[in-house]
Amino acid sequence: MNEAVHKQRRIIFHVDMNSFYASVEMAYNPNLKGKPLAIAGNPEERKGIVVTSSYEARAKGVKTTMNVWQAKKLCPELMVMRPNFPRYRAASKAVFKIFSEYTPLVQPVSIDEGYMDVTEMAKEVHAVDLARKLQQRVLTELDLPCSIGIAPNKFLAKMASDMKKPFGLTILRKRELPTKLWPLPIGDMYGVGEKTAAKLNATGIYTIGDLAKKDVYHLKQLLGINGERLHNRANGIDNRPVDPDAIYDFKSIGNSKTLPHDTTDDKEIYTLLQELASKVEQRMKRKRTVGRSVQLMIRYHDRRTITRSKKLRYYLHDKKDILLEANDLLQKHWNLEPIRLLGITVGDLEEQQLLAKQLDLFTYENEVEKEKLYEAIEHLSSKYGKNPFIRLEDDVSEGAQQPTTSFQKDFLDDFKS
Repeated sequence: MNEAVHKQRRIIFHVDMNSFYASVEMAYNPNLKGKPLAIAGNPEERKGIVVTSSYEARAKGVKTTMNVWQAKKLCPELMVMRPNFPRYRAASKAVFKIFSEYTPLVQPVSIDEGYMDVTEMAKEVHAVDLARKLQQRVLTELDLPCSIGIAPNKFLAKMASDMKKPFGLTILRKRELPTKLWPLPIGDMYGVGEKTAAKLNATGIYTIGDLAKKDVYHLKQLLGINGERLHNRANGIDNRPVDPDAIYDFKSIGNSKTLPHDTTDDKEIYTLLQELASKVEQRMKRKRTVGRSVQLMIRYHDRRTITRSKKLRYYLHDKKDILLEANDLLQKHWNLEPIRLLGITVGDLEEQQLLAKQLDLFTYENEVEKEKLYEAIEHLSSKYGKNPFIRLEDDVSEGAQQPTTSFQKDFLDDFKS
C-alpha cells in the first residue's frame, strides 16, 4: 500500500514571474535595472493606477492599484512607464514555451504564472535541480527572474512560490505544514480574500493553522462548500490535476476600466460603457460564445463597489445588446455619485455552435436572419476594408493604453494559438 501511494505522489511546480511587467521592461532596457520603476495606465493623469512595480519601488512602499501621485509621494525618484501589452504577451509566450520543453503538463493561470507537473521528469532529475535549471534558463535566455514553489499539489506549490521573492525557490512538504504554513495569517492564504478573512477572524480564526484545526461543519455553515475546500487546502489536501486544457474553461467574459478621474458626466460614462461592451463583444467573438446574463460593476469615488446583474430571456453576443443591458443596469442602480471604475461581464456562456439547441424557435430564426446580415458585412469588409457600417464613435482602438482587467486572461487566447 505504501509503495502504491509513493508511486502516485506528484511533484508540482508553481512558477511565478517576479514583477513581470517591470522585469520585461528592464530586460528590454537594461538601464532601468536597479531603479524604482512602476508600470501604470495614464501616468500623466492624477488617478493613473500602478499596475505593477519593481522591487526597488516596492521597498519604498509603492503598491499595485496605488494612484501614481501617491506612489510618487512615497518615492519621488520613481520612474513611471505606460504598459506595453504586446511586449508582455511576447515575453509570456517565450516563458511558457520554455516550460513546455520540460513537460507537456503545463497549465497557465495568468500572463505571469503557471503550474507544471514534473512528476515524470523528477524520476530522472532531482526536483530541486530541475527547478534551479528552469529558473536559471529563463533568466539567462529571457533576462527574467522567477520564483518557483515545489510541492505535492497545486495549492501548496502556489503558497511555496510566494514565500521567497524575488528569484526564490521553496519546497513545501506536507510534513512541514505545522512549521511553514500554519503560522501564516489567514489573509495570506491563497483563496482567502479580505471579506472571507474578516468572517474567519470574527470566529477566532487568525492563522492558517487555526483554519486547519477548525471543525469542518462550522466552516461549511460559515462559508458553504468553500469552507470545506479551504479546510482541505489548509491541511495540504488538493487533488486538482495540472490541466493544460483548463485554459479553454471559462464561465464569463468581462472587462473593467478605471476612469482618469472620478466623474458624474453622463456622456463620459456612456462612452466608457460603449468601449467596455465593444471589448467584451470582441472577446466573445474570439471564443465563439453567447451569454445569457449581464453584470455591471460600479466603483465609486470612495472605492465602494457594487455589482448588479440580470438574467436574460435570450442569448446575446452583440455589442449593441450588451450595451443596452449594461446601460439599463446603470440607470437603475447608479446613485449619481462620482464613478471611479466601471466593468461589464457577460455570463452563463454557451458555445455559439450550440446556439440552435439552446434558443427557442422564434429567437433562433431571428438569429439566423442576423447571421445573413453579418455574412454580408464580412463580405463587404473583405472587399472594401474595415466594416464600413461601424460608426466612428463606436470604433474603439485595440491599442488603447489604459490597461483593462481582462488582459491577464486575454493572453490565454494567444497561448492557445
